[in-house]
Amino acid sequence: MASPSAADRPGAPLLKHADRPSSSDRDRGRTGRDAPNSHPPSPSVPRSASSRFTAPHLPRRNTFRSQSPATNARLAARKKYTYAAFFLVLSLVSFTVQTELAAWVQHKGKWNKAYCMLYFTHGSWSLLWPVQLGILRLQKRDIPWPQFWRRHVWLVRSTAQMVEMQDLDPPRVYDRGPWAYMARTTAFVTCSLTVAGLSWYIAVNLTSPSDLTAIYNTSAFFAYAFSVPLLKERLRLDKGVAVGIAILGVLIVAYGDSKAADRRPGGAPTDDEPGSDGSKRLLGNLIMGGGSVLYGLYEVLYKRYACPPDGCSPGRGMIFANTFGSLIGLFTLTVLWIPLPILHVLGIETFELPHGKVAWYLFLSVVMNATFAGSFLVLISLTSPVLSSVASLLTIFIVAMADWFLTGEPLSLAAVAGGGLIIVAFGMLSWSTYREMAEDERKRETADLSTDEDDDDESELGSH
Repeated sequence: MASPSAADRPGAPLLKHADRPSSSDRDRGRTGRDAPNSHPPSPSVPRSASSRFTAPHLPRRNTFRSQSPATNARLAARKKYTYAAFFLVLSLVSFTVQTELAAWVQHKGKWNKAYCMLYFTHGSWSLLWPVQLGILRLQKRDIPWPQFWRRHVWLVRSTAQMVEMQDLDPPRVYDRGPWAYMARTTAFVTCSLTVAGLSWYIAVNLTSPSDLTAIYNTSAFFAYAFSVPLLKERLRLDKGVAVGIAILGVLIVAYGDSKAADRRPGGAPTDDEPGSDGSKRLLGNLIMGGGSVLYGLYEVLYKRYACPPDGCSPGRGMIFANTFGSLIGLFTLTVLWIPLPILHVLGIETFELPHGKVAWYLFLSVVMNATFAGSFLVLISLTSPVLSSVASLLTIFIVAMADWFLTGEPLSLAAVAGGGLIIVAFGMLSWSTYREMAEDERKRETADLSTDEDDDDESELGSH
């Protein structure tokens, strides 16, 4: 006689934990819990329409568990680094173009309106979310708009809850929404960014370009310093050495060539010789030093209070990064316009819109800045503020090469040597960060396997 099947034995569960997604799926934001249309389809609704947003859990879990934790960790870290590499290249290109255009507008176009330019550039970040929504809609144009919109709102809202609670699995019952927290976070992160950015525009007319470049880019050191207490980042010798090599490369580029030190990006010479007045130069250096500290703090504050915790899926992290960038732009447009009339009335900065070619170059510069901002926010979200800061130092060498192309003046030995050190430091930091990401993923996978095995053992004991 044939033995009774599992379905015929009393007390034997048909599917163990089939109604509960695995912990790894929850951690990465792949579960359909609380998602729109995540319930089983009714007979009157086609299967394809209701299951479009949520994949069955068992096949995903079986294939996921068929690999070792080390393999899963390498695949997860590689996927995240692939996304990060794309946005790194995009940020470098857009920043280089934005720098050249802004230098032309300020110096050759004679439109030197520091705060107004800052207001336009940061205000343009508000377009990040609409542009992102349009791209997502094109990718999923076969989904009806109401379902697409509900899914997107749920994704943003649930990620905001993860950010506020710093938990990949926030409580199901959540009486108050995350919007008050996001409003407060947007306010203090934007103010930190605005003061840091404004310090650069103020110091550019007080100190020399060499001092400006060297001091401004020490923000990589302060990002590492703030990451230790705020992000609980481990002190590592290889990271510290990499940051030190990067700053050394910046100093060589800034001070190694006296001829290059007297020129701004785009080949524009320093007409007013701001460094000739010792008191003005000291004041400019102090202002830029404060701005460098604030810029490093801004990057860490964004990572700590406006990014989902480690383990979140890269796609979810990228969507929320651009959404938060739009919140920064919206805050800039609706609140930070207030200093414009005050500066105009006091005669500090007369409000005047550019015209003709200057207006066109300013528009392109603003678009490039928004592209850089979105890419840089995604890069911080996927990796770390320290790696992102050192990666931004690569723009020093790239801008120098762009100046060579535009002005015909070849790169100096100092630019080549300093740029080489920055590239070496970035490579060291990238490898160190990649190993950290793979190690963290491996620890999470091991913990997930241990939890699932304990649950299975309890289920087996309960079935007897």
